[in-house]
Amino acid sequence: MAQTDEHRSVPDDGTADLLSALEVIEAQPLATRAEAYNGLHDTLARRLEAAPGGDAGSA
Repeated sequence: MAQTDEHRSVPDDGTADLLSALEVIEAQPLATRAEAYNGLHDTLARRLEAAPGGDAGSA
């Protein structure tokens, strides 16, 4: 079974989930989009801080 270029270019490291979330956010009205980006930022910051050796503040 052949994969499309889109599927080959997205690594299986959660990037597909991020891209999907961004597509959903971009489809929303501007005010809702701003709140959604804020929530996404908070989620990504928590994931980064929880990662092994991921003290983002010390860089």
